[in-house]
Amino acid sequence: MITYQTEGVDMPDIQKRETTAWIKAVAASYGKKIGEIAYIFCSDEKILEVNRQYLQHDYYTDIITFDYCEGNRLSGDLFISLDTVRTNADQFAGGDYRRELHRVIIHGILHLCGINDKGPGEREIMEEAENKALGLITI
Repeated sequence: MITYQTEGVDMPDIQKRETTAWIKAVAASYGKKIGEIAYIFCSDEKILEVNRQYLQHDYYTDIITFDYCEGNRLSGDLFISLDTVRTNADQFAGGDYRRELHRVIIHGILHLCGINDKGPGEREIMEEAENKALGLITI
């Protein structure tokens, strides 16, 4: 089950049914099934608080993924800062907020599928996976 929640922000304008089907299709392409996934859309201040409290990181980010996966079943809490998504859309995505939001939504799922983006060459692999996934949805 995939749930969409907010904390201190308005719910973004996403088509939940279509987005959920897309997430499931992307997970299936990696041989994974969806367990319990919770998207928590929040502000920069909330994501900074989560980053400090649970990861001991003192910076803003667009997404924090907490991985509770078991076997091939994906489960996790995914905190997404809509403030940072907006900033990144303006800075990197030509102002396309919806595309950037969907990129971040699937980014967390790709992490749960085992794709990393911190080591040498991993960022390029993640970007390729994001672009492939984005090609599967009409935004």
